[in-house]
Amino acid sequence: MGHRPPGFHSAAGCSSRTLHAIRIAQGDSSDAGVRVHGSPPRRLLHVDSTDLTPSHGRSLDTPAWNTDMRVLIACEFSGVVRDAFAARGHDAWSCDLLPTERPGQHLQCDVRDVLGDGWGLVVAHPPCDHLAVSGARWFPAKQADGRQQQAIEFFMDFVNCPSLRVAIENPVGIMSTRYRKPDQIIQPWQYGHGETKATCLWLKGLAALVPTNIVHGRTPRVHHESPGPDRWKNRSRTLDGVAQAMATQWG
Repeated sequence: MGHRPPGFHSAAGCSSRTLHAIRIAQGDSSDAGVRVHGSPPRRLLHVDSTDLTPSHGRSLDTPAWNTDMRVLIACEFSGVVRDAFAARGHDAWSCDLLPTERPGQHLQCDVRDVLGDGWGLVVAHPPCDHLAVSGARWFPAKQADGRQQQAIEFFMDFVNCPSLRVAIENPVGIMSTRYRKPDQIIQPWQYGHGETKATCLWLKGLAALVPTNIVHGRTPRVHHESPGPDRWKNRSRTLDGVAQAMATQWG
């Protein structure tokens, strides 16, 4: 699970972290606060958003977007969703505190530093450790020491980010009551993977995802993931069928 990247504004209007990232991408390693894998993100081209309003899961008539829309996949180290959008011609960037697992445009930093940098679409996967109902037995301790409140505030950073099109993904958890009910709940078996993993989507300016390949199989693979240091990584990766649906229907 992850955190933040930078968009590319003119030097006069960008944050210090963004400037540092640009310098690093250009070969200046004097400041490693932000690591950029790929060319610096471009500034978003102007889009007329007069008729663009939050859809909350309903169909939406939106103005035409550039085929090379700037897309931020927040809290992603796998590159799965990023690469699905990139394959369709978009300027897609993943961002996480961890390095990317496979080559591609990646910002290794805290995503909150760059959420306001003019992304055409933000797809966010905020950490669910302190929010998912599967861990409810530990909620009292996490509420007492502030971890759960920090996780709620991080989730809400994506809700309140200025991008006109936003999707926030999380498992079933407390944000359905602390914020609002999700616009939809999807399952892997609706997108070509014969397993179960209920995933909530909160949407702004986007239509609900339509199932693309309903298949047999209802194995709770994620639930049965073997214990180990990489268990959380294996549980958090977006499945390719879901990523392809996001890129096709939202890109």
